Amino acid sequence: MSAISPLTIASHTLSKKPLMLVVDDEPDNLDLLYRTFRRSFKVLRAESGTAALKVLAEEGEVAVIISDQRMPEMKGTEFLSKTVPEFPDTVRIILTGFTDVEDLVDAINAGQVYRYITKPWDPEELKTVVDRASETYDLIKQQNEALHVAEKQTKLMVTVGQIAAQSMSLEEVLTFLANGFGQILGADGCGVMMAGLAGCYGSVDVGAIAQNELVKEAIATQTAQSAVSIQSTVKIATDALYANGTECHVATPIVYQGETLASLSLQWNRAYATVGDVVSLVGLISPQIALCLKATAQ
Repeated sequence: MSAISPLTIASHTLSKKPLMLVVDDEPDNLDLLYRTFRRSFKVLRAESGTAALKVLAEEGEVAVIISDQRMPEMKGTEFLSKTVPEFPDTVRIILTGFTDVEDLVDAINAGQVYRYITKPWDPEELKTVVDRASETYDLIKQQNEALHVAEKQTKLMVTVGQIAAQSMSLEEVLTFLANGFGQILGADGCGVMMAGLAGCYGSVDVGAIAQNELVKEAIATQTAQSAVSIQSTVKIATDALYANGTECHVATPIVYQGETLASLSLQWNRAYATVGDVVSLVGLISPQIALCLKATAQ
């Protein structure tokens, strides 16, 4: 499965059918919960906390967990507490048919339980709670993505800012930028070229970057260019720059007062659905890169 872009966390996308895990030792309850939510969710089932942990280990993060409280082996609250370290964003709902105030209050206060529902539950009430839980999960993910991108932007800005504080040659600056941008953006290859010089990160060939059509187009139009699903695109897959299995490529011109000073090329071997947010992020920082390169070249 393709991730949205190199800036996303855990490839999270808003889904028409998010994952849900329902846990109950009574098969009839599991069937009822499955039938209730199967149209809106991809529903996973488990008959105990131990079995549920195995399901999560195999399937990964789910948006919502609904767990019965009174089960053999371990209580629902105990099971849910075990899911928090690895899946902190998952929203947890507990079903209880008895009054166990201390366990429930402790679990809620610890952030392990979003809501508790008493048995027998009202199907419409449960649907409403689960819909809100799913919305909460998506909101948490969106907020985390925004923080993640902001952190990347800050790190890139710091990388560029460090150039002014150090005495480096132009070639050293190009290498410093290639290493910094390549590592921060999780690229498999990165090249920064200017005035016949180049700095590289990863397994990239300077000559291949210079001859790449996407890089040439970015320089000629002074507009960032991108390509995805490269290996399945016959027309461009044979390009020398993509010989190591490159799936995505972003080429950004570094422009100073209408003049193209340099080019920045980023390649990823992983398949991403889009890289538009990477283009936008690098575009925000490219004026600062241009200033630093101009100052170094003088």
